[in-house]
Amino acid sequence: MRLGYGTNGFANHRLDDALAVIADLGYSGVALTLDHHHLDPFAEDLPARVDAVARRLAELGLSVVVETGARYLLDPTRKHHPTLVSDQQQRRIDFLRRAVLIARDLGADCVSFWSGVRPPDVPPERAWQRLRSGVEEVVRIAEREGVRLGLEPEPGHVVERLDQALALRAELGGPTALGVTLDVGHCVAVEPEDAAACVRRAGGLLVNVQLDDMVRGVHEHLEFGEGTLDLAATLAALADIGYTGLAAVELPRHSHAAPDVARRAMSALRAALTPDWLAEAERKVRADPTAIRALFPAAGREVGRAPLRADDPGGLVHGTADDAARARLVAALPDAGELPALYRYGDDAEKRGVLRGLTADTDPEVGLPIVRDALRTNDTRLVAAAMGPFAAAHLDPHGWRHGVLKCLFTGVPLAAVHDLDRRADDELRRMVADYAAERRAAGRAVPHDALRLLGRTP
Repeated sequence: MRLGYGTNGFANHRLDDALAVIADLGYSGVALTLDHHHLDPFAEDLPARVDAVARRLAELGLSVVVETGARYLLDPTRKHHPTLVSDQQQRRIDFLRRAVLIARDLGADCVSFWSGVRPPDVPPERAWQRLRSGVEEVVRIAEREGVRLGLEPEPGHVVERLDQALALRAELGGPTALGVTLDVGHCVAVEPEDAAACVRRAGGLLVNVQLDDMVRGVHEHLEFGEGTLDLAATLAALADIGYTGLAAVELPRHSHAAPDVARRAMSALRAALTPDWLAEAERKVRADPTAIRALFPAAGREVGRAPLRADDPGGLVHGTADDAARARLVAALPDAGELPALYRYGDDAEKRGVLRGLTADTDPEVGLPIVRDALRTNDTRLVAAAMGPFAAAHLDPHGWRHGVLKCLFTGVPLAAVHDLDRRADDELRRMVADYAAERRAAGRAVPHDALRLLGRTP
């Protein structure tokens, strides 16, 4: 797998300068969005420009995929118009033909494209027919030129989810030239399963990957750590399926601070990439669950103990590198049978690792005693780790509310409490209000988190 960065995140840079910055930051590839300021596909001197870009890519050692999501390239008044489901479909097809020829001459991995939003006056069946005929025509062009295509599911489009992209490909007879582009942030936003599962489902059809963070239900490209993407698990899934193509950061609204954003993204990617030790440890645990007994204590020494996020120096909210590694080892277990002993006999760091590894699917008979024990302690890291997805799914209302209060009492940020907005109820707010009143009566400040929960401005 090669890590890259998208030029649509460098819209304020000359293309040559953008490529140089991307290469200097350690990226080995670039997702090149054809646009009026970055290799305009309608330029009169296009062949010369393509040759110049090809030479520049070679000088910098950058591989490339061609992206076709420019906003106003085809219509100066309507964003992304026309599409493959528009009345003026042929203009989009002509653009994709030009993109295929450019990709051929650049030696690009693929041309990435999407379907488009269905016009309000076009019935769904008609939009699908248009899309199918348009993609069929573009596939013929790509086959003739020896270029691969990557159809990208895009929120709000006719092809919004991975299953729809796979269905369209199947309807077309599974052409070899047609693969899948997967934006892992889109998986977070609209897919029924997480990004790692989507990666595994797409498997060998993946020809292009876009990397960014998002939150459920919101199509907004975020920097890593600002959403809910499990970046480490997603990268591990790409490694598991043997993906060797480009995985490029896709942050099209961050051009105002492109060099700094790209630098932070590279740091996050390097931190999330699975160390060789961890990958081997996971394999050992899958083969022999008892191997975790020796590997669990070694995790801190092997992967480090640094916090995963600079804005979370104590690792209370997002955990530490060894927390994440141990959670991965827990995930590799075929069942939860090893967890009670790992927790009971482990040191504080190992206990946190068990807690971080608990998920909503963990057997409640195993997980509940572990979480309840952690919430009886005053160790802030244990308390924070205990209030994760498992607690949100399985602690009874009384126990969960007291877990939230325990966080307030011990100074654990409520950002560490999984699903707080969903589970918070009037009884919790009453309890927090009583807690706030007691602190005021004692002349002590009320934590900002408590005021926020009560709907008051700190």
